[in-house]
Amino acid sequence: MNKLTWLRKNLFNNWYNTVLTILCLIFLFWIIKGIVVWVFTQAQWQVIQANLHLFLVGRFPKTLYWRLWIVLGIITTLSVITWSLFTKKQNVIKNRFSQFITPWLAPAWLLSFAINIWLIGGGFGLKSVSTNLWNGLMLTLLMAIVSIVLSFPIGVLLALGRTSNLLIIRWFSILYIEIVRGLPLIGILFIAQVMLPLFLPNDLRLDRLIRGIAGLVLFSAAYMAENVRGGLQSIPRGQFEAGKALGLNSVLVLILIILPQALRAVVPAIVGQFIGLFKDTSLLSLVGLVELTGIARSILAQPRFLGRYAEVYIFIGAIYWVFCYSMSLASRRLEKQGDR
Repeated sequence: MNKLTWLRKNLFNNWYNTVLTILCLIFLFWIIKGIVVWVFTQAQWQVIQANLHLFLVGRFPKTLYWRLWIVLGIITTLSVITWSLFTKKQNVIKNRFSQFITPWLAPAWLLSFAINIWLIGGGFGLKSVSTNLWNGLMLTLLMAIVSIVLSFPIGVLLALGRTSNLLIIRWFSILYIEIVRGLPLIGILFIAQVMLPLFLPNDLRLDRLIRGIAGLVLFSAAYMAENVRGGLQSIPRGQFEAGKALGLNSVLVLILIILPQALRAVVPAIVGQFIGLFKDTSLLSLVGLVELTGIARSILAQPRFLGRYAEVYIFIGAIYWVFCYSMSLASRRLEKQGDR
């Protein structure tokens, strides 16, 4: 069926569908025309150009930008290697490369995380940079990545705990999941930022970034646990019995057979949780952390750019969309790779 036949069959098959199609086209043209006119003739994009560095890295010292370029280079290199290993077609040369590099991939990511934090924060030979200067997109990505990395294993453990035969572990997991899922994220962030220091010794003061990450991790882990539990329940009982028949103990059956299949089955739900967590970092601005949304408020307070809400929030929305859509694309590629 060619395009002309499809249009005639679905949009112009009778007189009222024809009228509705024409009216919708006129409405869309009016909307698109208004947007294009506003974007190219009325919008004042100088607010983005003049404050681009604030959007990206906040008040991080300009003389130390070289550290951030190194961090970006490390993350980009590891991301390209990881993407290449897990999403592209295999060949003889790549199989040998994969066998060599795969065992070192996880340690490389862990080491890079420590190096990146050292480069951003300083210390140990580098000039220290206060966390009060960690702002903008840099802070958003840092909080999101750390929270995702930490909440995933905790969520898996909670999911396994909820299906455990040990009564204490099962009820602890159930209570944690149900209590946390019944609270709003802003409430958990408020507890982590304001109330947690009241219960700590006077000589122990956690940085507010750590408290913010703790709130995000505790919240996301509860939802991650339910996603993983759904995957565990989708695995037939025969898989466990087959693993036992091969001579594997319960732990190895779970790690090598059950858990990989369960996680593969809920990849869309897990990635959806990651996307939600990335967007939830915008709530950190309500508890004093100046991430991407928080730095936008500072920019809008500049006398020169008062009232430029549309331009600023469209730009921020575009940034969020790019990262969220990238995670969605990665999810679809992983699903297709798993089906091969």
